[in-house]
Amino acid sequence: MPTRRLRFGPGLLRGPGLTSGDALVLLLLVALLYAGVRLAFGAPRIIAGPSISTSPSALPWYAILSTARMTAAYVLSLAFSLAYGYAAARNRSARRILLPFLDVLQSVPILSFLPVVVLSLNAILPQAIASELAAILLIFTSQAWNMTFSFYQSMTTIPGELREAAAVFRLHPWLRFRVLELPFAAIGLVWNSVMSWAGGWFFLMAAEIFNVGDRDFRLPGLGSYLQTAAVAGDRRALVLGIVTLTLIIVVLDQLVWRPLLAWTDKFKVGTVEGGDAPTSWFLRALSRSWILDWLARHVSSPMAERADRLSRASADGPVQPLDVEPASRRPSIGLIFTAGVVAAAVLYGSIRTAALLFQLPWGAWGELALGLLATFGRVAASLLLALVWTVPVGVLIGTRPKLAAVLQPVVQVVASLPASALFPVLAVALLRVPGGLSAAAVLLMLMGTQWYLLFNAIAGAAAIPADLRQTTELLRLSWVDRWRTLILPALFPYLITGAITASGGAWNASIVAEHLRYGGRQFATLGIGAIIARATAEGAYPLLLAGTLIMVLTVVGINRTLWRRLYVLAEQRYRLE
Repeated sequence: MPTRRLRFGPGLLRGPGLTSGDALVLLLLVALLYAGVRLAFGAPRIIAGPSISTSPSALPWYAILSTARMTAAYVLSLAFSLAYGYAAARNRSARRILLPFLDVLQSVPILSFLPVVVLSLNAILPQAIASELAAILLIFTSQAWNMTFSFYQSMTTIPGELREAAAVFRLHPWLRFRVLELPFAAIGLVWNSVMSWAGGWFFLMAAEIFNVGDRDFRLPGLGSYLQTAAVAGDRRALVLGIVTLTLIIVVLDQLVWRPLLAWTDKFKVGTVEGGDAPTSWFLRALSRSWILDWLARHVSSPMAERADRLSRASADGPVQPLDVEPASRRPSIGLIFTAGVVAAAVLYGSIRTAALLFQLPWGAWGELALGLLATFGRVAASLLLALVWTVPVGVLIGTRPKLAAVLQPVVQVVASLPASALFPVLAVALLRVPGGLSAAAVLLMLMGTQWYLLFNAIAGAAAIPADLRQTTELLRLSWVDRWRTLILPALFPYLITGAITASGGAWNASIVAEHLRYGGRQFATLGIGAIIARATAEGAYPLLLAGTLIMVLTVVGINRTLWRRLYVLAEQRYRLE
């Protein structure tokens, strides 16, 4: 029987720190932020939004609209994740640019960036189109990053014997992607898709009911329905909205996610078959459909074969392994000209941004520094609390398919409930306990980010080969040794993926957690999230820009000095071999 091991090795945590690539990407972001702010100044001063009904008869149509926005955002997220993760994993030169850019993108507090996006789009597009595009963009940014990190992590941890087999069989890029790389990443990708869809509901509310001063960008949908009910203190409408959302989640779980999870189980790496595989009644029904069988034989299979033939015909020369450097060649004149234009735009945007930031008084900078420290403490506390319970529960669900069939829909429903709709009700009660809103904000961050860790822990536990689990049982290892030698090393890459996205999500959630409205009252606590939320409501663009850049720099610094080093450790020492 082929042997497998989770590689361990001595050594320090060696990995990339802050680099010149990070600086260039951050300067590009600064230029884009400045361009958005300048466009925002040209947006109409007063924009009247639609009336959001809390009548039960409006719920079906609102549910359709929200589900359509979620679907559009997920399709974009999946395409982005596959293309971006593939490029970053397959090419070292591209990785030097793509990974810093991905770190920056996932660290941008989109709830603070949204005003710039919405206002700039309204300056160049009709209001209805601009608001819809902004909503889909916000949901996309809540779904894409963890899927991209998951696919990249899977691409970089493919076992060596599988890579060698692909080289022996001379699989060209498309065929290697279809029969090795995508199947190997399928389990983690599907679980992160479940998480992305659940997380999308959290940001849907912010996307569908958005105001900047006298500008009303609300959109009809479930998110705006729930938020309107929460602000008005209408508990009946709030319960009806949550029930409708729960029904949608259960239906999607049974018709989409549960069949996909059962289907991807066949891609699990192992030399023996696991005991209890996940099942799906809907997948069994589809497998007996003669219409789908006919489509598979006469449509999808011929198309796949044609794509394979085209990939073989277009391939030239020997099959290259992963991380092959492209042949060096001189850049074209067009590329040099484009780089010069971009550099000039970045330099101009950076100078103008600095001029805009100099308008802030010194007292605002001191408030931002104190708020940053307060929010950092809440983010750290929420991550530690999440790790305490998500790892054991994730292992329990991921290693017991029968239990997962019961608990997974429950977890998905709870994860999908928009915490920002429920939190104002909880916060009013928590304001009376010691710590007040400062402690309550940790709870909202935990409610919004713990699921990234849980679903990645489930995916990591589900991907452990059955033969390794059976070996630990035959050796009669104690539960401590089993966790030390198999479970935690196997989970390590998945937990790093979850921690990166959970950390970014916690910083993002601080904007909602530290400043909220309920029943016509406003509550706020010290934190950079509260400062950003206040600047958004008042239309204070210099303060909004300063808070956003400080948060981005902080999150990028943490990613590059901590999480990226742990990612390198996962690739080098905890790859399944």
